[in-house]
Amino acid sequence: MPKKAEHPQTEVHVDVEGRTLRLTNLEKVLYPSTGTTKGEVLDYYVRIAPVLLPHLAGRPVTRIRWPHGVGDLSFFEKNAPRGTPSWVRTAEVPTTGSRGPSRHGDTLVFPIIEDLPTLVWAVNLAALELHVHQWTVDEDDEPVGADRIVIDLDPGEPAGLHECCQVALLVQEALAERDLDALAVTSGSKGLHLYAPLAEPLPSAETSELAKEIAEELQAARPDLVTATMTKARRRGKVFLDWSQNAGSKTTVAPYSLRGTPRPQVATPVGWDEVAEGAQDPLGLDQFTPTQVLERVEEYGDLFA
Repeated sequence: MPKKAEHPQTEVHVDVEGRTLRLTNLEKVLYPSTGTTKGEVLDYYVRIAPVLLPHLAGRPVTRIRWPHGVGDLSFFEKNAPRGTPSWVRTAEVPTTGSRGPSRHGDTLVFPIIEDLPTLVWAVNLAALELHVHQWTVDEDDEPVGADRIVIDLDPGEPAGLHECCQVALLVQEALAERDLDALAVTSGSKGLHLYAPLAEPLPSAETSELAKEIAEELQAARPDLVTATMTKARRRGKVFLDWSQNAGSKTTVAPYSLRGTPRPQVATPVGWDEVAEGAQDPLGLDQFTPTQVLERVEEYGDLFA
């Protein structure tokens, strides 16, 4: 038998759908509390890619990178970094997103992650979190209006996911009154994200106004449980309905993305029966691990499809 290497392999070249990629430091621990390595993170993203990539397609991606793991510093990265392979699709868009050029004509060059080689390339740069806008770009990389509304349910301690589930049912009803069907996704952190697909794209200003209208409506109806105010001091024990993520410049973590939490957790699509259970039982719903998410997809398919 060949002698086992004394040290982990620190660099490998792999073929990913015809693209040769150099993967480095696969043994580096990115989640110290669980010992989860960069190689294991890459494995998760490769295995979840069939359901993840459709939700990234056509959307500029902001990455949050943890080069030395979640116990160390992280940074947001919008522009495609120096050394980006020529085959990575990029889109040059105004800094104000889909609302049109900024006053100073500034633009950003985002990567568009819609195939497996690009996903592996990004994750190899320790991009644990993938965040996207609610608008897309067309084949000519021109921004298109928002194709969905998102409302981020963010609990203020001691409120948690249980209270978020209760509020989610109220938001679902408010959206249904406007002929919009909602999809629920655990944030992978503390709360829930609710999405409502639109029949046709709208300007981000209009989707922001609609989300704000719903947030303020529910705040008036349930001031004991809901706040539409961003001030953190007013969130204690309540669920903040963050409508602002519909702005053209804002992003939300993509469904199936990992989070840079102490333990690896995933933004996970869930069914409304699960949300209802979480609203009834404080332990009825929790954030999910990568292993659990892969098992769920195998059993249920893509609940965000």
